[in-house]
Amino acid sequence: MSDRRILTLLLCALVAAGFHVLPSYALAGAAQKVKALAPSGLVYVIDADGNELISQNADKPFVPASVAKVVTAWLAMETLGADYRFKTQFYLDANRVLYVRGGGDPFLVSEELELLAPQLVAAIGKDPITGIVLDASYYPPDITIPGIEDTNEAYDALNSALAVNFNTINAVRKGNSVYSAEKQTPITPLAISEFRRRGPKGRSRISLTQEPEVSLKYAGELLAAFIEKAGGKVEGEITVGPVPEGMTPVYVHNQSRSLAAIVNQLLIGSNNYIANQIFLEIGGQRYGGPVSLEKSLQVANEMLAAQGLQDAIHMEEGSGISRDNRFTARGLAKVLDLFVPYAELMHGHDGGTNKTGTMSGIRTLAGYADTANHGRVRFVIALKGGTGRLRYQLLRAIETGL
Repeated sequence: MSDRRILTLLLCALVAAGFHVLPSYALAGAAQKVKALAPSGLVYVIDADGNELISQNADKPFVPASVAKVVTAWLAMETLGADYRFKTQFYLDANRVLYVRGGGDPFLVSEELELLAPQLVAAIGKDPITGIVLDASYYPPDITIPGIEDTNEAYDALNSALAVNFNTINAVRKGNSVYSAEKQTPITPLAISEFRRRGPKGRSRISLTQEPEVSLKYAGELLAAFIEKAGGKVEGEITVGPVPEGMTPVYVHNQSRSLAAIVNQLLIGSNNYIANQIFLEIGGQRYGGPVSLEKSLQVANEMLAAQGLQDAIHMEEGSGISRDNRFTARGLAKVLDLFVPYAELMHGHDGGTNKTGTMSGIRTLAGYADTANHGRVRFVIALKGGTGRLRYQLLRAIETGL
């Protein structure tokens, strides 16, 4: 009879006799299976009390990719609060010029403009607006996010104090004709010209250029379309400029989604634009505008240091798009432990409570897994190369082995 078989019979006998046996044998089996699946991978698992269950390359720094959004979500929920609402302010001068001051709302989407426009028209009346002036001064004009490039890809969208639909255009191009790909989004002249110039054939979503005035003009055009849909009328030009000193808002729009709802969508959809809008607001709320990465990183680093994580979590920005972000598994597992009150905001591709990260040569997965012997554990997986499927094979090994 093999040693393994003898050990199994002994454990069964002890359990039958009423002894509670912590299955270190099972722990070893789970760790061995993880190592067999990914011998060079990073896998770290702790229970709710912080006890290490599996530790493989746990102190080796790794590029987190989009699991960095979990840290951003924790920072935001702790600093801004679950019920925080982004604001957009509207002003009207004596000549009926409408000024719009952006507040960095990451979810100023068509559905939100549909809600906003009737309330704005009720506040300013239906007489023609003689112009729209867009004030995005809450963000500096030269703001750059490490890892964001000037491409047509939606994940490279420019962050802005005043942008609509995640600073992207979703359209269909057939020959020289361009149509909106969303029934809730009117097509505008700028959307047509940009898609003709840069959009591929067929249906796709493209980012607006890294030129702030282009994205601002699109926001103005789309706002004007919704104002007219709500019974108002817009005449004159759409321009960019500051709100004059001393003006009082005629209407302040509070985003209909709470921060908790936005974070939920962030962790599901993994939108880089939303992540960095939220990340920038962390510093903006603490230190005032204009926002900056430096302000937000200062807040983040102070909060991480307070948890002893100053050497374990290094952030360059809030979305994970920068390859200069560096985490350790122990550090991220500690953040997951801190994020437990908000864990249900996560919803992974497999239906579990987890978050993926994917970049060229990088596959990560982190979150919570329910096990038979150790309850809900916190886990971190980071792999170089390979396929995303291996992440889930490792997760299944954790769930079934513990």
